This record gives sequence, C-alpha cells and structure tokens, in this order.
Amino acid sequence: MERRRMVGLGVALAVAAGGLPAGGAAAESSAERGDYLVNTVMACGNCHTPVGPNGPMMERALSGGLRFETPDFTVHAPNITQDAATGIGGWSDAEIKRAIVEGVRPDGALLAPVMPTTFYQVLTGDDLDAIVAYLRTVPAVEATTPPRSFSALPEAHPFPGAEAPIPEAERAADVVRNGFYLATIAHCMECHVAWTPTGPDPVNGLGAGGREFPGPWGVSVASNITSHPEHGLGGWSDEEIARAITTGVSRDGSRLKPPMGFGYYAGMTPEDVGAIVAWLRTLPPR
Repeated sequence: MERRRMVGLGVALAVAAGGLPAGGAAAESSAERGDYLVNTVMACGNCHTPVGPNGPMMERALSGGLRFETPDFTVHAPNITQDAATGIGGWSDAEIKRAIVEGVRPDGALLAPVMPTTFYQVLTGDDLDAIVAYLRTVPAVEATTPPRSFSALPEAHPFPGAEAPIPEAERAADVVRNGFYLATIAHCMECHVAWTPTGPDPVNGLGAGGREFPGPWGVSVASNITSHPEHGLGGWSDEEIARAITTGVSRDGSRLKPPMGFGYYAGMTPEDVGAIVAWLRTLPPR
C-alpha cells in the first residue's frame, strides 16, 4: 500500500467522523499500518528526522538530530533507523517496545521526557507490533547522536485516560473514543495543555494551550483547542478544524507556525481526522 511521505516540523494534532476500525484500509499489513502511524498520526519524523536549510532531510529520515535543551537536560533525538552501531538495528523487538511505552533504553538508561512515552501506554499490542514492523523496514543510516547531558529528570506520569491500551473493538464502536486514542498517540496535549510553574496541567488545563515555542520562526504559542466559542474552536466548523490540522491554514486564512506538524497530518485518513475533531468537540471550554 502506497502512503504519502509527509514532511514538515511539528508536534501533534488531528481530525473527522467515522466508524471504521482506527487506521485505514482493512487489507493493510502490519508494516503498512506502522508506516501510517509513524509517518502521519504520530509524526515521529518531527523529532527523529534531521532538518537542513530546506527543511526535513528525508534522504536521512529518522536518523535523528533534533536538539532539545531545558534547564534539566540537553538531548538530541536519537537515530531510530536500522543501523546496528548508531541506530536501533541491534535492539530486539521487546527492547524497542519498552523504549516506546516505558522510556527505557536496552542499557537501562531513561529517555528524556521529550519522548512522549506517557502518551504511548495507550497503544494496543497490534499497533505497537505494527510500529516495530515498520521500523524494521527503515533503511540503515549511520548517524551518531551527540552525548546527553542531565541535571535532573522530571517524574513522568501517564496522560490521564492513557494508562492502558484501548481495544480496537471499543474504538470501532465509538468515534469519540477513537478520536481520543488517535489524539493521544499523536501526543497533541504535549503542546496544547496549559502549563503551570510546576509543569503541565492535563486536568484543569486540557486543551487550553498557551505554551510558547521559540525557534527560527520567532515564537509560536500553542492554541486553545477547547470548545470555547471565542478563545477556542467552539466557533469553528469541522471543516475549518480539519483544514488547520492537515494544511496549516487557520480559520482566518493565516498560516500556522511550527512546531505544528500539519505536513505529517496531511496524510491521515479523513476518518481519523474526523474522529479527532469529534473528540475535540467534547473538550470543556477553557
């Protein structure tokens, strides 16, 4: 099955309404399902694909390089291609899965919390298998990740509602539940949740936005994506929300700034986009 390979910087969010099993055509293989998840919904290339002067360097896709610097740590997104020496080619399937959902490397070292493992515990076993199956097909690229530097690692807690996998049958029967699943593995609330002096507030600040992201584009601010009629998406149509997610064009025609990853989300199925929109409609106004 042919999938469009998306490019673009960003972190997650998506939308549309359907009762299909989450994720596309019934005949797709496990690796094809993984391709879809990695390269659209989860937008793994946002961090793990190096960026050059002209944007993401897709000839070196998923070979790492994006730098994250905070008061607690400085890390670079690692190489997750099949290179045995510098990537994950020497890791077992179980070790890859543990890194994704627990944030632990084969040597026992913890991954920095920029890796959204707190959102990934919701992944079903089938989808986790699919992700690994796809990663096994990614061509090896030799690329060494710079050393990590830690002064502290904040305690990580699962995103509320994402503590355990959501079965596919449950998602197929409830479009809003499916939308929550998709928005969670897309880690939308990594950006769009309100932050307090002690960190994110996924309970009282769910979808409220406000987090600032400095970069070459200046400073972008995560939008309020709750159902508030003035400050959020309450006054937007489903089509306007879907357009913003998949094309980066806001309701007023202005362009969204990075790190919104609409270049990846453009490859999502209309059913999956619609499911996320249906879930966004349930967010209390803030």
